[in-house]
Amino acid sequence: MYRKILHGLDGSKSSFKALEEAINLANRTGAELHTISVEEVPRYAGTIGEVVEEKEAANGRYAEALAKVHDLGTAKGVEIRSHVVVGHEVKSIVEFVKAYQFDLLVIGFMGHSAVYERVMGGTCQNLVRMTPCSVLVVK
Repeated sequence: MYRKILHGLDGSKSSFKALEEAINLANRTGAELHTISVEEVPRYAGTIGEVVEEKEAANGRYAEALAKVHDLGTAKGVEIRSHVVVGHEVKSIVEFVKAYQFDLLVIGFMGHSAVYERVMGGTCQNLVRMTPCSVLVVK
């Protein structure tokens, strides 16, 4: 069924609910499970050193969420490989899916940027539309 599953992690309650589903799927199918967190860069970096600094800062911002991810994976007997990248959320995730040939993307219905509670998040909508693999949206 699935060989490689990618889970979108933004640290929100919705993304952790999606993680639980991704862990269950990985357990049932024997698929590799990865998470991706995208730190959006609010400005254009002038040098490669600034990009490296932004990447290190992004890793630090997600440290607590990533620790929780690995605790949940360990408790369920699933190894989870985490990735933190710098860039635009949708573009970075779509490119990551293509580059590493994921079969399934699992995302939460609403993330941190949700404006309205009853409307699907913009990032979620764009990922469903643009991702080249199947997408599971968890509510």
